Amino acid sequence: MNIEWRANDAIFHYRMKLPKVNKLFLTSTILLTVAGFFIFTSASLGLLAKEKGALKDIAFNQIFLGLFLGTIALIVISRIDYRVWRKYSLYIFLFSIALTLLVFVPSLGFEHGGARRWLFLGPISFQPSEFLKLGFIIYFATWLSGIKSEISRIGLGLIPFIILILTTSFLLIQPDTDTFLIICVTGLAMFIAAGCKWRDIIIILLIGIIGFTFIAFSKPYIMQRISTFFNPSEDSLGASYQIQQSLIAIGSGGFSGRGLGQSIQKFGFLPEPIGDSIFAVAAEEFGFLGSVTLIFLFVFFTIQGLRVAREAPDLFGGLVTVGIVILIVSQSFFNIAAMLGIVPLSGMPLLFVSHGGTALFFTLASVGIVLNVSRHRK
Repeated sequence: MNIEWRANDAIFHYRMKLPKVNKLFLTSTILLTVAGFFIFTSASLGLLAKEKGALKDIAFNQIFLGLFLGTIALIVISRIDYRVWRKYSLYIFLFSIALTLLVFVPSLGFEHGGARRWLFLGPISFQPSEFLKLGFIIYFATWLSGIKSEISRIGLGLIPFIILILTTSFLLIQPDTDTFLIICVTGLAMFIAAGCKWRDIIIILLIGIIGFTFIAFSKPYIMQRISTFFNPSEDSLGASYQIQQSLIAIGSGGFSGRGLGQSIQKFGFLPEPIGDSIFAVAAEEFGFLGSVTLIFLFVFFTIQGLRVAREAPDLFGGLVTVGIVILIVSQSFFNIAAMLGIVPLSGMPLLFVSHGGTALFFTLASVGIVLNVSRHRK
């Protein structure tokens, strides 16, 4: 009886020390992960018919590195006090920058599709910019929570924010304009959440417009994307091919879709059916109902994530949560909007769904941080 009492007492104290996570946020993550796995598996059938050997490597990367190791990372990180990341935030950020710069080392980095974004780590490839996004969020949240009410001062708020953003501008050399854009959007969301002035937001937006215009004119592939966006019917076999095939796939899905595994467009018509175009595959197979359901899951994920941020015990926890949630959702909505022709095409993945073991791993690891913040809610 004494042994049993001690065991129960130990369990009680363990539970007292480690409160439960936000169940609704965890549920939204599980639903997105499961839905993403089935959509990715179905979309992969198109690659199976084309390149069996390539599918084996992609499946290993997605399932082992992304899903399996990512789930382990989520569980472990959700049990690590989130305030630990604040203590080492500068080192994490600097390491993420150094790691991303390694792609320019000829023996380590390799190029694919005209971009140099990947590192070889033994038998697997790794995209270090995914780590850079998280490193930026952790350090920026640390910096914002440190200046607190001083954020309204241009010298302590706006100017350091611009400088910090510019430290990641080397991504434009890879080129990885999409990642740089997402970091800018995420940083602005965190800056607003920290309580910056409207004056600063207007200045940032003006600088952003000028900067984007300059980048667009200096990068021909970006100008081509913009031109295709405004004239989608031109060059139907070239620059406009992807968006036209995407709209055909989405339209042919109708209200309820063709059914799981029944997409036609993924068999040699849609470019990157497991990557950029995977939402089009999902829309063709699950129709309007399935597409709306997937979008609703992301909206539900956003609402619950921002709820965790609102209930965070300190500013750092709230800002880290805002950054992670906005990062995940903005990337995903950019992808969906591009496939619908609402915004120009980009290389942004549909997180939880698109191929990319590195992206899935860091998405789940980031969710682990948010779950730990939710354990300490007020």
